[in-house]
Amino acid sequence: MTPGPPLIELREHARSTAFLLPDAVGRALADSRIVEATPDPYEPGWWQLRAGSTVGAATFTVPGGASITLRITPKVRIARLFFLLGYALNPKGWRDETVEVAEHAGLVPALAHAYERQLERALRQGVLQGYRTTEEASLLVRGRIRQADQLGRRYGLTLPVEISYDEYTVDIPENQLLHTAAERLLGLPGIPRPVRSRLLHHRARLVDVTPPVRGHTLPEWQPTRLNARYHSALHLARAILRDASAEHASGSLRIDGFLFDMNKIFEDFVCTALREALHNRGGRTELQARGVYLDQASAIRVKPDFVWYEESGRPLAVVDAKYKAERPEGFPDADLYQLLAYCTTLGLQAGHLVYAKGNAPHAAHDIRNANIRIHQHVLDLDQPPELLLAEVSRIAAVLGSHHGPEQRRPPDQSHA
Repeated sequence: MTPGPPLIELREHARSTAFLLPDAVGRALADSRIVEATPDPYEPGWWQLRAGSTVGAATFTVPGGASITLRITPKVRIARLFFLLGYALNPKGWRDETVEVAEHAGLVPALAHAYERQLERALRQGVLQGYRTTEEASLLVRGRIRQADQLGRRYGLTLPVEISYDEYTVDIPENQLLHTAAERLLGLPGIPRPVRSRLLHHRARLVDVTPPVRGHTLPEWQPTRLNARYHSALHLARAILRDASAEHASGSLRIDGFLFDMNKIFEDFVCTALREALHNRGGRTELQARGVYLDQASAIRVKPDFVWYEESGRPLAVVDAKYKAERPEGFPDADLYQLLAYCTTLGLQAGHLVYAKGNAPHAAHDIRNANIRIHQHVLDLDQPPELLLAEVSRIAAVLGSHHGPEQRRPPDQSHA
């Protein structure tokens, strides 16, 4: 073992590795729960680090200025990760958004290259402008006077005046997100010089944009016809920013970078692909289904990843996606118990588990005294996108074959 460098490189779900770290950094990594970090009981200063399902790159800075850069490489190929992520973000445009990333050896340069390309396309016709409502105290009257605020804050005073007005500006949520994602990537080492140069150029074009305050909620945007050329870049910007936010911070720990939860990426991909595959079969689908309760008093809520309903609200199928490998002796029993609860609650005769890896493409279990069958499906993430989507379509066909007159009567509760 050698002393821990300022850069720590781990692989998703690989064995733990020992690093020599300042205690403050080791504790910060442990508190973040992004990796498993435990102090070595025999060697002071050494920490055992193990990556889970979170991948990406981030720099951790703790009080006192100590910092470390962490890179976690995914098990799947970079190109496949981008497909899963891109399809979940935009299933209609994933082919157009596919980026040639095979030339990049790591996730950081590949993501920076992908984002720079999307950002260039978004800004090619100029920086988008829009109306932003501003409320402020001013010596000049423009827009409208906020009477309640004027009386409450400045009763009896003529100036300044509390006003509200709409301003046509580039400082809108769309540009704020693009600017912040570029800043996040530029703060990381390992980005190729040409890509970094182009990102700096794009950031300079957004110089008049006010970045969101660190730790605050990211600005919301709504897809419209006017911002259509921004959509792909905005989807990727949100993906870069959402998992390196303040939720991972403990105390005054600061995290700069991007982190992807492979559990969430796989779950989003499976549910989005199933929704697309079932689109022409009628009914409606719901991801992270709401209003589903295990008990009659509606005190125990359950959240299936995917539920397919008739338009009337009757459940037709339930699916849970699991980004985990099959054990040598089979899939985890807890997953079966979870699906059994979903089937019982929704009044279904069949439930479906979809795994990212396994020893067999399909298995089925008939539950004693319940008239319920639980199916376990496996997707091979190493195959080309078209074949992967074809496998999802086959799972969707199995879902469609399990509803009909023999379907169990749903329980007396609303699942809308």
